[in-house]
Amino acid sequence: MTDPLAHGLNELTSALTALGIRFVVGGSLASSAHGVLRATLDGDLVAVIFPPQAKLLAKALGSGWYADPEMMQQAIREGRAFNLIHIPSAMKFDIFPASTDFHDTQLERATPTPLRVAGAALCPVATPEDILLAKLQWYRDGGEISDRQWSDIGGILASNPGLDWEYVNSWAARLHVTDLLARARVDAER
Repeated sequence: MTDPLAHGLNELTSALTALGIRFVVGGSLASSAHGVLRATLDGDLVAVIFPPQAKLLAKALGSGWYADPEMMQQAIREGRAFNLIHIPSAMKFDIFPASTDFHDTQLERATPTPLRVAGAALCPVATPEDILLAKLQWYRDGGEISDRQWSDIGGILASNPGLDWEYVNSWAARLHVTDLLARARVDAER
């Protein structure tokens, strides 16, 4: 049986691919692929998308989606995420316009990875190192209060003993999450 999330994700990634928009799947979908599976009602993607492509994407997705091109264009111009909603499944997708060096690195390092969502097509997913770093950054930006984010971080650490620590430590310093990484590693060893 296909997970409702997969229907929307497959349509979205097909539209992005058809338009030549590079993307990487992140968020809880990526952390579940590389760590502990958890239910989610949304998906996060980083995409190299520009304001003129917003109308093309909305058109490619069609009437089965809530996709407001003007809102999308404004968000892209401001370098912030925008939402797309797959109406048949009520699944929400947050698209983060690639606007930082870290986003560029995630896109370069992404690998086709099976998602732990029944029926999801193979698509580029953030590496365990990159989703760990992104989760640490989201945890910090969210006021360090999200138990789900912290649990995802622990799951990635527990499930990936062969992480590239030189890479992780370098980016943790650049993203100002070295202290959180150290705390997470101590928690994971308990």
